[in-house]
Formats: sequence, structure tokens, C-alpha cells
Amino acid sequence: MTTTLRPAGPEDRDGEGHRARRYDICVNSRRVGGVRLTTDPLTGPATGRIEELAVDAADRRRGRATVAALAAEEVLRGWGCRRIAVTAPAGGEAALRLAAALGYTERAHHLAKVIVAVPQPPPGAEDRPLAADGYPSWRAAAVADRARLLAAPGLTSDEATRAAEAEHRALLPEGAATPHHAVRLLSVGGTGVGHVWTALRPPDLPGGRVLDVFVAPEHRGHGHGRALLGVAERECLAAGAPLIALTVRADDTAARGLCAALGYRPTGLLLAKPLL
Repeated sequence: MTTTLRPAGPEDRDGEGHRARRYDICVNSRRVGGVRLTTDPLTGPATGRIEELAVDAADRRRGRATVAALAAEEVLRGWGCRRIAVTAPAGGEAALRLAAALGYTERAHHLAKVIVAVPQPPPGAEDRPLAADGYPSWRAAAVADRARLLAAPGLTSDEATRAAEAEHRALLPEGAATPHHAVRLLSVGGTGVGHVWTALRPPDLPGGRVLDVFVAPEHRGHGHGRALLGVAERECLAAGAPLIALTVRADDTAARGLCAALGYRPTGLLLAKPLL
């Protein structure tokens, strides 16, 4: 029997070069599941994504998903993608086994928390909103830091920088005054130690999302990350959003440990690999 992908509808494209299309997973023309393929909305055609891959219960454990994933990689290569990413749900052991067998590696962990109460800030800690005159320098540093996080096999440093700049333009079109976003600066004893940027009404969540949390290297190890997450949680509660989510790199064990201690729980795992 031959497992193939068959287009299940027209391809969607936009002016930015992003593409998406649904496919049926077929065995000898019989539909046994489906998958949606897209280019990443942030990095464009450099990164492809496999989404919503599912095989009907009666056809599972026969290698259908493996063959479908490999066929999806070929489609994305044809689209010009040089890197591929998938998100496995927390506890999705079958999806994780499949991804590992196909050579995907962990890139980031998606976490979330229901906010019950916000801890009090430590003594001497104060936070304030980012002022308009401080936005250009903050943005330049934030874009550079984000580009370093986006840089990965299959994505050049120039592409990562362009993606980070595009993300900031899309999310903060009015700078620090963009509605439903809070950029707060934290100082301790009058010394600036870091910042946290929170989207209070992201389109993909019923709560808020921490988009960036940063502690200056010389001030790390003193609990400021905990304080900044407390600021983000407070902003979410004030906006009527008692749920908060964030993403941490898989190799950032310190951040993952802090989030676990604060009650954040895994919701998904981002995996990726280069398309050779």
C-alpha cells in the first residue's frame, strides 16, 4: 500500500510570501487522515511548519504518520523552506516519538499558568512603563536579543534580524503606547535591572503572553526574573486575564526551573530540524 498526500483545498498565499495548504493523507486513494502545512508567519519561507497532522484511529500504528511527515517535508522543500518546525502537545508521547525518529530536536517549551495571586515585589524593587523617548534604544536591544534567539540551523543571521524587526513592527505598531501591550522596566534600589514585555490580549490565547523577559547579565542570580514575571502576572490580572503563557528555550534550564517553581506547567513542545 502507498501512503501519499493529496491537496484537500486551494493554497492560501499573502503578499508577504506566506503559504498554507491542507492535504489529505491517503492510502491507495483512500483518505486516512489529514495535515496542514504552512510557512512560519514570522520567518516566512525560510521555515515550514507541519500542523494538525492526524491519522484516523483505524489506520494508526501502521507507519502512516511517519510517511505523511516525510511527504510533508518534501512539499515544504518544494516551497523553498530550509527549516521545519512542529509543536507537540504536552504529554503527546506518540508525537514526540515520531519527531525524535525523524531527527527533530527540542527548541523551546510552551508553558502556562492560572494566576491566583500576584506576589509582592521584593524590597526596593519598583517598575514603571517604558517611556516613548526610551523606546528606540529599548527596541534596538530587544530586536538584537530576539534575533539571537531566532537564529538556528536553516535561518541566517540576516533572516533572523529581519524576522525580529518584522515581529516588533507587527506587535508594537505604536511603540510603547500600543494598546493591550505592557512594557515595564524594573529597578532595584534605583538601578535598572531588566524589563518584561507582555501582550495582554494575544489572538491565540484567552489570557496574556509574556513576549520578552530580560535581566541584565550583571544583575542575574538575584531573583529579578521572578520579580519581572510577577509584574507580568499583575498586568494580566489588571487587564482581566487570569491566564498567562510564555515560551522558554529548551536549553535554558534556569528559566525552566524558575517557571516550574512559580507554577507554570507545560502545554507544548516546539521541535525543529534543518531541511537538507
